[in-house]
Amino acid sequence: MAGRNAVALALFVVACLPASAGEVFLTGSFTQGGLVWGQAPGAVAVNLDGREVPLAPAGAFLFGLGPDAVVVAVLEVVFADGSRKVRTLDVSGRNWAVERIEGLPAAMVTPPPEVLARIRSENAAIGAVRRLNTPQSWVWEGFRWPLTGRITGVFGSRRVLNGEQRRPHYGVDIAAPTGTPVVAAAPGMVALAEPDLYYTGGTIMVDHGYGITSVYSHLSAVNVGVGDFVDAGEEIGHVGATGRVTGAHLDWRVNWFEVRLDPALLVPPMP
Repeated sequence: MAGRNAVALALFVVACLPASAGEVFLTGSFTQGGLVWGQAPGAVAVNLDGREVPLAPAGAFLFGLGPDAVVVAVLEVVFADGSRKVRTLDVSGRNWAVERIEGLPAAMVTPPPEVLARIRSENAAIGAVRRLNTPQSWVWEGFRWPLTGRITGVFGSRRVLNGEQRRPHYGVDIAAPTGTPVVAAAPGMVALAEPDLYYTGGTIMVDHGYGITSVYSHLSAVNVGVGDFVDAGEEIGHVGATGRVTGAHLDWRVNWFEVRLDPALLVPPMP
């Protein structure tokens, strides 16, 4: 583990080298659902629209722009000498698709009262993972696709389930046969591993550090446990059709704390 941390730390320290103290450098996707990477050597605090952004060593930081992010965001960076820099960020909006899904069991669209306590408990466990702020730099190693297959659902789409409007979809759905291996999209620590959640079935959540978590849902097999460290590309489970589904697929999601991110913006085009 120590070797892994050292490698990751070296990677993002090297990435910080072009900027001098007092400078702010940003890169990434300045759009709804995007992840922005920053560096500000000498910074002691970073705030996005008044919200504190965790700082990694060497002035590295990152933050997410949610699917409902406003068109202008304000980033403030405070340096050790007391100076401040304010950057106004233009955030591009997106047009969201509408996806109509039929054939779901009625209880998966409108859950019966007897399962509501279970759903609340499971949501609380998921929410606790999304609040993690682990000071580990695994996320700076980047992301890869956890599975190669046909994309059947996209981030931000407005879902109509059995004719009823429901919450937007905040993942990327990748269809593949049941049993197809699923790998970790980036290195990190397994923070949740459940074989049968009500909505998402077999579910794994991986903590990549500094508020970034990834989710792998509807799995037929969960091959890791909480506390396991996984490398990018390491098998963690198998595609399935568990939870609220109409067929075998992986629902892959990424968050910055509670902010939903578009996984497709973190990886190259599907090979």
